[in-house]
Amino acid sequence: MTLKHSISKIIDIVHSPIITDKATKNIENNVYSFKVDKSSTKNDIKIAIENIFNVKVEKINTSMSPPKMKRIGKFKGKVKNYKKATIKLKNSYTINLFEDN
Repeated sequence: MTLKHSISKIIDIVHSPIITDKATKNIENNVYSFKVDKSSTKNDIKIAIENIFNVKVEKINTSMSPPKMKRIGKFKGKVKNYKKATIKLKNSYTINLFEDN
């Protein structure tokens, strides 16, 4: 962690995990997907994930989702776009996204 990264900024970078069929299938390969802050860089995301979940990151891919049109009745609008980070962890690390009952 460098001096320019404060604890509050690290927590604000990662918004939420992405839980879809494809993302859940990728968890078996130690690949996780998260919604992240639009202005964050790959290095910022790596520092945040390593500090929040106490893991080591091997590789990060990022992509911006385009805004999508949604229609509810006669009203049209756009769904916000977001930045998606796909993170591959080193082999000995895992993140528990689901609670064990």
